[in-house]
Amino acid sequence: MKDFTKLKERLTANGYAVSCFENKEDAAKYLNEQIDGATVGFGGSVTLQEMGLFDSLSAHNTVWWHWRLPEGMSVPEEHAKAAAADVYMASVNGIAETGEIINIDGSGNRLASTMFGHKKVYLIVGENKIAEDYEKALWRARNIASPLNAQRLNRKTPCAAKADHCYDCSSPDRICNVLSVFWKKPNAVSIEVVLIGEKLGY
Repeated sequence: MKDFTKLKERLTANGYAVSCFENKEDAAKYLNEQIDGATVGFGGSVTLQEMGLFDSLSAHNTVWWHWRLPEGMSVPEEHAKAAAADVYMASVNGIAETGEIINIDGSGNRLASTMFGHKKVYLIVGENKIAEDYEKALWRARNIASPLNAQRLNRKTPCAAKADHCYDCSSPDRICNVLSVFWKKPNAVSIEVVLIGEKLGY
């Protein structure tokens, strides 16, 4: 497992709560213990999917996720439900050992919900998301995470063809429209970063 000591110290100094786990099973167990009887919103996340969190949390919470739409509900309606939830969960596209947290989004719903409006936000991070510094974390978000996500979504973008790097395209299918950088924890929300010693998501 990657040594999280440096990153944990930096994140703690930046105002975040931080918890560390060797594997996704232990992290999922912890999250199920922490979140009970709440409304929970999910951002689009392969990490959350790989952890099976929708099913486990739905057993004792009300979970809103546009990847698991209830019958008769639209994606914008599900986004609104997630945005109004007590708890919000997402992953990140890149996180620097110097403390910066980076996300790139198409519509911005995930980014907005990590910044404001919830009692608690959990950012779930596999060790593959960690980079040495801000520049490398941003590079990772643009050239690794975004092309792989575009490919997963079958978008008609240059990056999706090979999932090799960002082409800074102008395609209507582009998913890289909004960038967020957390230098420190936003003032109006409680955020816990959950670091996991496994490769998860993109």
